[in-house]
Amino acid sequence: MPAPAYMPPSKGFPDALVAQALDDALGCTATTPVLAISGLQGSGKSTLAAQVVALAEKRGLRAAMLSIDDVYLTRAQRQRLARQVHPLLLTRGPPGTHDLALAHATLDAVAAGGPATLPRFDKLADERLPQGDWPRIDGPLGLLVFEGWFLGTPAQAEAELEPPLNALEREADADGRWRRYCNQALAEHYPALWQRCHRLWFLQPPDFSVVPRWRWQQEQHLQAAQPGRSGMSRAQLERFVQYYERVSRQALRTLPARADRVIALDAQRQIIARH
Repeated sequence: MPAPAYMPPSKGFPDALVAQALDDALGCTATTPVLAISGLQGSGKSTLAAQVVALAEKRGLRAAMLSIDDVYLTRAQRQRLARQVHPLLLTRGPPGTHDLALAHATLDAVAAGGPATLPRFDKLADERLPQGDWPRIDGPLGLLVFEGWFLGTPAQAEAELEPPLNALEREADADGRWRRYCNQALAEHYPALWQRCHRLWFLQPPDFSVVPRWRWQQEQHLQAAQPGRSGMSRAQLERFVQYYERVSRQALRTLPARADRVIALDAQRQIIARH
């Protein structure tokens, strides 16, 4: 089974912030509010999501969480994309590597009051878990917390795609086909998913430079939670985060103006501002 949610050094967010996020979500008129928590890799979004769910349950509500990482395409599907479109699409993460039909079907079932199953993805195995291992919801939920590293992020303008911004793009995507495919997917297919989120909270890091360190801490946690299973080396991880860099920088530029609430973090993931 996948490792538990990664906990930042603070071991969680302040109770008052968790309560504020829950109250904000419950303030909307939807029968099953969807609270979206967006934040770059390692920012603590899954931790905050778990805390909000726990508080909701403490108040007597039925609540659950879903990650956009849980609806990645299967490895076989990504292998097919890698053959037909671009080899870089084998690697999960960027827009275009998610099963959006599965995401919408899951949200449809939750909105209808169940029954529903919530997909789960095993990152160390790089494969979706068998459906029999997915958590099952047998009745209506009072809250769904949806977390993901680029929830709510819009596509870039075409002109912004031209210059490569890291070694991965220079060496493996010299003609820009991969980043254009990902950006087109973000422009055409993801907005419908973003519109299903009733509230959007953004965990804002100081800049992208902290992400490799945060993601390495997360990787170490995943490996420690499942000893004996192989994960990424530090060098592999440094390369891996380059797949996310372009959209991450776009999120940093755009989400502060698009999110309902922004929680600014310092390099140690401590809250320095809320707005």
